[in-house]
Amino acid sequence: MNLTERRDWMGLLARAAPARLAELLRDLPAHDFARRPEIGTVMVRARAGGTGAAFNLGEMTVTRCTLRLPSGTVGHAYVQGRDKAHATRAAVVDALMQDDPDTTRATILTPLAQEAEARTATRCAKAAATKVEFFTLVRGDN
Repeated sequence: MNLTERRDWMGLLARAAPARLAELLRDLPAHDFARRPEIGTVMVRARAGGTGAAFNLGEMTVTRCTLRLPSGTVGHAYVQGRDKAHATRAAVVDALMQDDPDTTRATILTPLAQEAEARTATRCAKAAATKVEFFTLVRGDN
């Protein structure tokens, strides 16, 4: 596992619909909380045009959770909003990905990734349908 892969699956879990994640991970394995799910806020920073000077855009509510599986593997999660169950499930999947990545990827992450790609494709298709092509007719030099 490298950090880029972990960042990607943690992002996928954070953006997943809580109900869909609960459907894919019905039975939570035994775990102990190192940090019970807790709700707080984080400051969101942005850059004008993506390259300008950073500025504080505003605060966002997040829920974080850290837990340990019986194997000793630690899972972490930060999710947008106030859903403690979503944060717990995301942390469990993070820990499972470190213990048994092949099974966890096939049963949980792959379906979530496919659904995220389908949503993106739908959104892009809707945006493309509103695209306007401008053209200019060139007159002669007379």
